[in-house]
Amino acid sequence: MNVKSITKVLLVDDHALIRQGVQSMLEQFDDLEVIASVASGEDAINSVNEQKPDVILMDIMMSGMTGIEATRWIKENYPDIKVVMLSAEISKTYVSASIQSGVDGYLPKDVDSGTLIEAIRVTSAGGRYFNDAIMKLVFEDFFQKEKVKAPAKSLPNNLTAREYEVLQLIALGKSNKELAEELFISIKTVETHKTNILQKLGLKNTAEVVRYAIKNKIIDVQNF
Repeated sequence: MNVKSITKVLLVDDHALIRQGVQSMLEQFDDLEVIASVASGEDAINSVNEQKPDVILMDIMMSGMTGIEATRWIKENYPDIKVVMLSAEISKTYVSASIQSGVDGYLPKDVDSGTLIEAIRVTSAGGRYFNDAIMKLVFEDFFQKEKVKAPAKSLPNNLTAREYEVLQLIALGKSNKELAEELFISIKTVETHKTNILQKLGLKNTAEVVRYAIKNKIIDVQNF
């Protein structure tokens, strides 16, 4: 006798009504189980540590940690957990940032229930799921100029790829607020990255970061 596998789902959205509505819909299917429903990226990380869901339905814009930042952390620590963005934010910027964070799917919040169920089942089975509107944005963005990226070579002083990216943007004169908005992370996370960069490179302040970046050709002086 074959036992039907159950997909454990975590709901992450700062609107309680949306979480309740999605949960009520998913409860109609005997192969899906909502194991937790939380309102922030921080709570999502805590739930992942405790509950180990199979699929996460993740909103993007929430107070505190964004869904993109939470997804990046989850994917770095639990790569087998699938994350589907379910967001009202439909733009090339958000879609591109979500894909870079490692999402397995992305859907607008106005999709029908059948599409959402299919996305959960497809990603749970190891596939990826983006509806037509999202795919159009993905292909448009593919042909646009990419943001600065860390080189494939070894990074200096054990910097992570994210720290290298922050280093580049600091050296280009970006403020903490601008960094947070561009990388879809919190200002607190920006400050943590900056502290780590200064410690690893043996630098004292932003001015020394700029000089270091120019000396090591991390940025081009023509950008100034």
